[in-house]
Amino acid sequence: MESILPLLIPFGAFAVAGFAIWTSHQRKMIEMKGKMPTTHDADSERMREEMKYLKDRVAVLEKIATDNRGAIELESEIEKLRDR
Repeated sequence: MESILPLLIPFGAFAVAGFAIWTSHQRKMIEMKGKMPTTHDADSERMREEMKYLKDRVAVLEKIATDNRGAIELESEIEKLRDR
């Protein structure tokens, strides 16, 4: 046991230093999380509205692209969708 003790002393010093670095990192991560914007702020709400608008537009374009009726009916359908 006495021959192992001199080897364990430097290991303990490295373990303590590593633990100090890790706890400092964890503290910084917690601080950064506190500064992050929440999901209910104005930017995210604006982005949700824009995403909904774009999804609606894509749905209209898909309907127009997959419609197999005549050109006149298609044109009137486009005008109806545009007026919406």
